[in-house]
Amino acid sequence: MLAAYKAQGCRMSLKVHFLHSHVDYFPQNLGAYSEEQGERFHEDVHDIKRRYQGRWNANMLADYCWMIKWETENGKRKRVRRSIKEKKKRFHRQKD
Repeated sequence: MLAAYKAQGCRMSLKVHFLHSHVDYFPQNLGAYSEEQGERFHEDVHDIKRRYQGRWNANMLADYCWMIKWETENGKRKRVRRSIKEKKKRFHRQKD
């Protein structure tokens, strides 16, 4: 499917490409993931998009996988629990 899209010159988002290339490895309970995991994935995808400046590249997926492997081996990728107030304070800066 991806080869057919690429032959036509269509570009596929990184999220769809990641899911399609790993469809065989997903367990049967696909819906059993936390909101925090989904939020972390979207943050990582945003970082990758910023790094590649919106251009599709075949190395994007490999870069994402290595980034996760590196972060988990070094112990930097830990679960952080924040309250709604902390999230709002962090992501929505208040005007002085």
